[in-house]
Amino acid sequence: MHPRNKNAAGYDFAALTATSAALAKYLKTTPAGAPTIDFANPAAVKTLNRAILMHHYGVRGWDIPAGYLCPPIPGRADYVHAVADLLATCNRKNIPTGAGVRVLDVGTGANLVYPLIGHAEYGWSFLGTDIDDAALANARAILGKNPEIAADIELRHQPVWDNIFTGLLRSGESFDLSICNPPFHNSPDEVLAVSQRKWNNLGKPGAKKGSAQPRLNFGGGGTELWCNGGERAFVKTMVEQSASIPKRVLWFTSLVSKAENLPHIEAALKKAKVVESRILDMAQGQKHSRIVAWTFCANGEREKWRRERWSTANDAGLDDEPV
Repeated sequence: MHPRNKNAAGYDFAALTATSAALAKYLKTTPAGAPTIDFANPAAVKTLNRAILMHHYGVRGWDIPAGYLCPPIPGRADYVHAVADLLATCNRKNIPTGAGVRVLDVGTGANLVYPLIGHAEYGWSFLGTDIDDAALANARAILGKNPEIAADIELRHQPVWDNIFTGLLRSGESFDLSICNPPFHNSPDEVLAVSQRKWNNLGKPGAKKGSAQPRLNFGGGGTELWCNGGERAFVKTMVEQSASIPKRVLWFTSLVSKAENLPHIEAALKKAKVVESRILDMAQGQKHSRIVAWTFCANGEREKWRRERWSTANDAGLDDEPV
């Protein structure tokens, strides 16, 4: 995990249970004698998330409706830290912080996890967008329980299913980052196949023909988990639409779970004539994924962006040479 990840050393179940007593009933002991939970139990996973968000990030009353995506918090935190480091490469190795740093979270979902973590860690402000009105209603309910951060997290409905950036931004809006956890899968059948594999990996009976289907331990509805063409098509569309707002976002980024999709995404980036693209590797345990990042801004434009938006403490101790 990223060295700044608050769970880099593993889950501190004693501390988490002290913060959120409800977690105690889900604790069990591994053969080695260490505390854990049953990660195949959706209720246990959601309760763990609630405890992590409260203990490490000060988020009160976090909850999601049944069936919505309950993401693993450490992996989401790694994404936030990775893109913070990306911004630092344009800011003399200093991570820009504070509400003046604006982040566009594409598909923020009912869980609102990226804005909650990004605001807590770096003070960034967010615009969270989604096509699902019910998801946004739940995200608003979370903010209602945390009014001290509500002013820095705006939510907006994207009414056109095929649009990601098109028609979304208002006049004069610009963002330092866009982030996205795209729908990974191509169809409901693919979602079920992955769920079966995860179920078996967790030591549970497989969903054999005629038996009950495995539960999704991290949940997720249709628009959260799959779209036509899966993540490859989604990210390619994102790249295509980003070319229509090239200077309104400094760095566009997206999670990419499948390495075999990278050549297709890189071809789309080349076609869009991006100035630079990067692949940021991430790993949590046995899981390996990556972030694809791209910009239409050349070095001089990035330096101008830095001076106008991130110049803090009068750039004390920094030289005046462009990055």
